[in-house]
Amino acid sequence: MSTSKEILDYVKNHPSGKVKLAVADIDGILRGKYVAAEKFASLVEGRLGFCDVTFGWDAGDVAYENGKYTGWHTGYPDAQVKIDLSTFRKIPWENEVPFFLGDFINDQDQANYVCPRQLLKKLIAECESEGFSPLFAQEFEWFNFSETPETIQEKGFVNLKPLSPGMFGYSILRSTYRNEFMSDLFELLNKFDIPIEGLHTETGPGVYEAAIKYAPALQAADQAILFKTAVKEIAYKHGILATFMAKISENLPGCSGHVHQSLWDAGKKINLFYDEKDADKMSEIMKSYIAGQLHCLPYLLPMIAPTINSYKRLVEGAWAPTTVTWGIDNRTTALRALPGSKKASRLETRIVGSDTNPYLALSACLAAGMHGVKNKLKLEQPATRGNGYTDLSNGTLSRNLFEATQKMKNSDLAKTLLGEDFVDHFAMTREWECKQYAKVVTDWELKRYLEII
Repeated sequence: MSTSKEILDYVKNHPSGKVKLAVADIDGILRGKYVAAEKFASLVEGRLGFCDVTFGWDAGDVAYENGKYTGWHTGYPDAQVKIDLSTFRKIPWENEVPFFLGDFINDQDQANYVCPRQLLKKLIAECESEGFSPLFAQEFEWFNFSETPETIQEKGFVNLKPLSPGMFGYSILRSTYRNEFMSDLFELLNKFDIPIEGLHTETGPGVYEAAIKYAPALQAADQAILFKTAVKEIAYKHGILATFMAKISENLPGCSGHVHQSLWDAGKKINLFYDEKDADKMSEIMKSYIAGQLHCLPYLLPMIAPTINSYKRLVEGAWAPTTVTWGIDNRTTALRALPGSKKASRLETRIVGSDTNPYLALSACLAAGMHGVKNKLKLEQPATRGNGYTDLSNGTLSRNLFEATQKMKNSDLAKTLLGEDFVDHFAMTREWECKQYAKVVTDWELKRYLEII
């Protein structure tokens, strides 16, 4: 259904009499509500009031102490949300209930600087003004447990039962175990307009990996953020709990959220990353895009590694990068260039974890890459051949969230690319996350010190 009338008619005639709406907070968590179909008709023409505490608290609903955008000092008023009809979907595991995403806007109908989806839309518009069409895709790895929200609380989040035992990546055998869940994922996600290109087990107990089909960048981000919540909801139906934490255990690989990206012409007909005459089939545009990411991503790292846990994944020998490197089809580097053909030439940014907010992860990749393209940066750093963990020629990534956040907070480059107001707000949220962690006594400390110190 492509016209507004057809969409509104579907909403009006749906037997449930309701619509599900959602907006993305700074952590990439979808916050939303059901509204009556009758009320929705008025919202399409106007705005939805949505408490701005959405950007005034953390992932655990604890209010920030020093937020500027909102807080006790503002009284937490309603912010304005504009429904995006182009995001219309039917939820196949909820009797085809209509679903929509929205954007936070200000009183002048302009982008609200704290809204992750609006940030990405701004960066896409800047990219398109240069004559490029960004096509992106995100892929995810995640753990599945035979648990429920109640049982993980009862167990204190330890000794959880994985969906299947052992390290068995790309397993045809394991894909038949609890196959009703894997089959539902593939079928229901596609029905929910999240086109899945591949789904398989990954190495680790109960780990799956899915690749989402590439799309224009905003659509790709919508698909990615909806994928994460949809997987969790479908898992609930099977008595399974899915998690997109970056690192579950120090003894197991982490979970990635790699971003694949390419720039095409305005008509989306020509892949501008491909050059048949180049020895590596890489165009100058692709080389500049890579150079931009190598230069900028260390200053934008909290957007692609946003949690305390993210940095437990970014360790040597765990299938996640630690150095500021690039290579051709090299899975040990931060950036993996795949310049294979006219249609498929792309860049894979491997720093990104599964715990990211897709709008922010894609924003960071696009802003960094386009910085290189706009400024015609030369890719002077040679491709890493062999082990990227040992190539320290261009430096290493920050080792923890606090270090990465300070680098971003004090970066004029980050403020130029993303806007000073956004950087200040986002850095505040990451500093808050660090403060919450710093005051907690962990299991590691108890085991290390309780008896022997």
